Amino acid sequence: MHIGMSFDFSLLLAASLRMALALALTLPIARERELHDMSAGLRTFPIVALGACGLVLLAASEFPPGSVPVMYVIQGLVTGVGFIGGGAILRANDRVRGTATAASIWATAAIGACVGLGHAEIALVLAAFTYFTLNVVSRMETAHLIPPTPESRSGPRPARKDGERGARDEET
Repeated sequence: MHIGMSFDFSLLLAASLRMALALALTLPIARERELHDMSAGLRTFPIVALGACGLVLLAASEFPPGSVPVMYVIQGLVTGVGFIGGGAILRANDRVRGTATAASIWATAAIGACVGLGHAEIALVLAAFTYFTLNVVSRMETAHLIPPTPESRSGPRPARKDGERGARDEET
């Protein structure tokens, strides 16, 4: 009896290597957000990148590169990850927080998609520039080398006391 499945060891190896690269490229971004006590952190960013990489790998293995179905998968990723990022944006009184985290979630999905499509060079540059923007620009603001953003003027959120639960603690 044929169950309609096959197992391709070369695809397994290629997928494993690409997903490992997507994971490695997003961990510094995830760590930076985690250090700033943002709602998304060490689990969310790599999982977004891995999911994007996996979906693009699946589409690319089933359809010709650059075909309309592959582009539909990428279009769906952009929309779906935008929805996830929207959950990281909070509005309190007249302030909006979390836009950098939301944009970073979207960027990590793009990193995963680039790796999935075999464009590690683009993924590497995107990861480096995203990390630079998050880490170095905030340091420049702290050193008063550039004007601070309204979000940075209020400083980082206070650390939670033992026993308190935050949004990150609710991640599964």
